[in-house]
Amino acid sequence: MKHKKLKLTALALFSVVTLAGCGDSELVSMKGGKITEDQFFQELKENPQSSEILSSMIIKQITTKNYSKDVDEKEVDKQYKDYEDQYGGKKAFEEVLKQNGMDAKQFKDSLKEGLAFQAMLKAHTKISDEDIKETWATFHPKVETQIMVFPTKEDADKALKKVNDGEDFGKVAKEDSTDEATKADNGKVIFDSTMQTEPINVLVPQDVKEAAYKLEDGKVSDVIASQNMQTGMESFYIVKMVKNQQKGNDYKPFEKELKKIAEENKAQDPMFQQEVLGKELEDANVKIKDDQYKDILAPYLPQKEEKTDDSKKDDAKDDKKDDAKKDDSKKDDDKKDDKTDDSKKNDAKK
Repeated sequence: MKHKKLKLTALALFSVVTLAGCGDSELVSMKGGKITEDQFFQELKENPQSSEILSSMIIKQITTKNYSKDVDEKEVDKQYKDYEDQYGGKKAFEEVLKQNGMDAKQFKDSLKEGLAFQAMLKAHTKISDEDIKETWATFHPKVETQIMVFPTKEDADKALKKVNDGEDFGKVAKEDSTDEATKADNGKVIFDSTMQTEPINVLVPQDVKEAAYKLEDGKVSDVIASQNMQTGMESFYIVKMVKNQQKGNDYKPFEKELKKIAEENKAQDPMFQQEVLGKELEDANVKIKDDQYKDILAPYLPQKEEKTDDSKKDDAKDDKKDDAKKDDSKKDDDKKDDKTDDSKKNDAKK
């Protein structure tokens, strides 16, 4: 059986290399030469990915040190089991890990690092009433449906005719639908306005969802054309609504669910992630002693606004104006004092 390659980050690949203790010690010997740890380290530094790897190591260390205590080991085991199932079972997945130079412990450690990163984001997440209202605007609660998917409109039209002529929707889905994730169970899928579906990882495009929300229980949609924005390919859907749930006008009954969605949305926002990393890196007071890497954390840190020559000139003009105002004010005060002295003299004469 041909195994899929795991998509590993530069951090995971680099985790098998230990740079601590590099020196003149011999790493490799051969006839007529050798490779020392220093030579190996210098070679690694010349790799274009070395800056990214070092950044990842710094972030990893801060994240695991501060937030690994908040990770539930049961969640690590659950995620690992999901990967096993995805790759065909325990033995098959262990073989995939072996092909990628990893074992179960190393992979679980990487999962734990990812969960610690999520825990870090959550620790910085504050959901406001405005966030809840924004989430509510595009929210729809879970609906139970059956779907069929086809590569051409002609195929979809044929299937829809069968249903309209009285054939069972689930039977037609099993026989004709091309969606392997749902057809075995009569096309059944539960979804809401998030990316989560039951069963998991079923693709239900947004335009298909919008059409489904309008259906009453037991009703079947027309053929819905949906274009994949990445590939440009069109697919054709038919949806039967099993159990719809209207959201109504009051978000209060769904507030807990809305808050969770808002938190997930914020955690996926690259700008929010960068903001959190910037705060954590500043708190950690990271000092990089190698000039080659001194600026690698700049993309994560808050950008300090540098003044241009024009703005400096404007500031200088403002300072001069302020000084001039102070001088004028002082002159006015001096005049007032002079008047006061004169009035005192006049009083004395009287």
